[in-house]
Amino acid sequence: MTGATAADSAAPLLELRGIKAAYDRITVLHGVDLTVAAGQVVALLGPNGAGKTTTLNVIAGAHRPSAGTLHLGGRDTTGADPRDLARAGVCLVPEGRGIFPNLTVRDHLRMMTFTGRDRPEIEEIAYARFPVLARCAHRPAGTLSGGQQQMLALARGLATDPAVLLLDELSMGLAPVVVAELYEEVAQLARQGIAVLVVEQFAAAVLKIADHAAVLARGRVQWQGHADSSLHAELSSYYLGSAA
Repeated sequence: MTGATAADSAAPLLELRGIKAAYDRITVLHGVDLTVAAGQVVALLGPNGAGKTTTLNVIAGAHRPSAGTLHLGGRDTTGADPRDLARAGVCLVPEGRGIFPNLTVRDHLRMMTFTGRDRPEIEEIAYARFPVLARCAHRPAGTLSGGQQQMLALARGLATDPAVLLLDELSMGLAPVVVAELYEEVAQLARQGIAVLVVEQFAAAVLKIADHAAVLARGRVQWQGHADSSLHAELSSYYLGSAA
C-alpha cells in the first residue's frame, strides 16, 4: 500500500481498522483499513464485486463485521444499531436512491421530520440547496429526472444534519453535466466540515473533487493516497486484474 494517509494533519472522524465482513461463509472484506477526516472527500474506488458497497453498509450498521473495529469520532461503534449510528451522524445515500415513486417531493421531505426538525425548516434547507426541487415539490418523485431524484435523495439525507456522509454510486445513470453539478454540491458539503466517503465505479466522476482515494480490490485496500494523476495508472491495473 502506497501514498499518504488520510487526514494528514487532522484526526479521523471515521476510522475502519481491520474490518472483515462475510455473507454466509463467503468473506468479502479481508481486513479493510480506511480513514476519513472532517471536511475531507475520500473516493473508494475499485471493480465490481470488490466489496465497496459492503464497506458502506458496515459503516452504516446495515451489515455487521465479522472482525475489526469501526470508530466514529474516536469512539468504538462496532456493531452499533443503524438507528444509533444515524443519530450519531452517519448518513447513507444508497445506490438506486431509495426514492418512493408515488410520493411527492414534499412527502419525502416530510418523512424526515423524525430528525426533530420541522417540515418548513427541512424544506427551506432542501430548496435552498436544490432549487429545482421547490419547483417540483408537488410532483410524484417517479416523474422526476434521474438527476432530480438524486438531488432529492441527497436533500433527504442532509435533513439528518450528518457528520459522515456515505454516497454509493452517485453518478449511476446520470449525464456528465448532472454528475458534475452533484459532485460540486458534495464538495461544498465537505467544506462545511462533513466527512464524505464516496463509492464510485467511474473514477473520473469523483476524482475532480476528492482529496484522497483508496482502491479496493478482492476485499482489500490495495492502494491509497492523494487523488492525483498518478492514481490512473494504479486504477487501470486493479480494474483489469493485473495488479499483484
